[in-house]
Amino acid sequence: MTGASEFPDTGGQPAAAGSGLPAGDLTPEQRLREAEREILARRPEHLIEPTLDRITDLMSLLGDPQRSYPVIHITGTNGKTSTARMIESLLRARGLRTGMFTSPHLASFRERIAIDGEPVTAERFADIYEDIAPYVAMVDGRQPVPLSFFEVLTAMAFAAFADAPADVAVVEVGLGGTWDSTNIADGAVAVITPVAIDHTKYLGETIEEIAGEKAGIIKPGAVAVLAQQHLGAAQVLMRRAAEVSATVAREGLEFGVVSGELAVGGQLLSLRGLRAQYDEVLLPLFGSYQAGNAACALAAVEAFGSGQEPLGADLVREGFAQVTSPGRLEVVRRSPVVIVDSAHNPAGMAASVAGLTEAFRFGELIAVVAVSEDKDVPAILGELEPVVSEVVVTRNSSDRSMDPAKLAELAGPVFGPERVRLAARLDDAIEIAVGLADEASADLPGDAAMLVTDSIVTAGDARILLSGEAG
Repeated sequence: MTGASEFPDTGGQPAAAGSGLPAGDLTPEQRLREAEREILARRPEHLIEPTLDRITDLMSLLGDPQRSYPVIHITGTNGKTSTARMIESLLRARGLRTGMFTSPHLASFRERIAIDGEPVTAERFADIYEDIAPYVAMVDGRQPVPLSFFEVLTAMAFAAFADAPADVAVVEVGLGGTWDSTNIADGAVAVITPVAIDHTKYLGETIEEIAGEKAGIIKPGAVAVLAQQHLGAAQVLMRRAAEVSATVAREGLEFGVVSGELAVGGQLLSLRGLRAQYDEVLLPLFGSYQAGNAACALAAVEAFGSGQEPLGADLVREGFAQVTSPGRLEVVRRSPVVIVDSAHNPAGMAASVAGLTEAFRFGELIAVVAVSEDKDVPAILGELEPVVSEVVVTRNSSDRSMDPAKLAELAGPVFGPERVRLAARLDDAIEIAVGLADEASADLPGDAAMLVTDSIVTAGDARILLSGEAG
């Protein structure tokens, strides 16, 4: 990694950023926590100041590491992380060294920056942060607004991939597309998962406005891989592709899902790619929406490898068989069955409910719900209501989490007050829901299950409480 100035003098040892101590005097975990503390003190990722000036300035100082490798760039409203994970797994099956940047995380910042499918270690995360911290300070000092939480993490990811070095980076947009800090990179392939209404404060009130923001990742000469879209979104995306002379591949036309059926631990698919059809592909994830994500991932990898030999059925099966997507209709406990899901907007909840009804059969389903204050809560709850017997409303660990009492007020008209319970804390809510599920299964063991949902933070908190996975 190169820069325009030298690091500050620390007596021959790298300084632990903000600690006042040489990094060698701290454990990797202590250095990680210190880096996390400093990053968290910055403007949060959901508060954007639309410009690429800050990230452009920082990446220039770092030597523009995002130009050291080709990028597959992913945006959309739902399904981005799952699609990124599938793309990365297929690329790794091809023998390529991968970098992957996804957001948000479930339990640890380290999840966001992965090399060869594994989150960077605590030591490596701290190293990366300490390496770029002097340049971050320089940019903060000369830009009107300091770098944000997400901009710093973006720079860390691009630097880490250059240092690895990665053969290809799979990069998920944080919010929108045009002004997202990841858009400092020029994706050779731009993948756009289904666009729906979300983040209207920043992206616009209509599906067309939101699609316009997301279309910004389609760069001149790139291949745009488009999931099935609302007509208004599709028109906007196609217009952008035409303006920049990008090649377009559309789900349902140039590629798609031929067939799918339930299988043990997931689903068995036939996928039509851009260059071949692949049958008997086991995808260890639930929900037909994940089959659509798989089709997009396959098309993206085929487009990235155009001019090379076809992927081959065995490679495609191997790549998909290794896919995981934590917090997406994930079974984390068996007695009672507890499913954790990170649906966080009405379209995401509709997809999750469809996946639940496709893959699971329960007499009763008890939901635990904690949701962010800025979401369309009545619409989300309305999608959930038909499949839920009772709901326990609570809060998660985010400071954006809606107050449980307010959430209960909104849930009452949707479910009926008699079906709504309130808990001040997520662990208490889970305990109540477990009791309700056990009671409902008294006469028929296993007849009731739990769903913990409605926010990525909720899913992450629940995974830690129920499985002890703290990242």
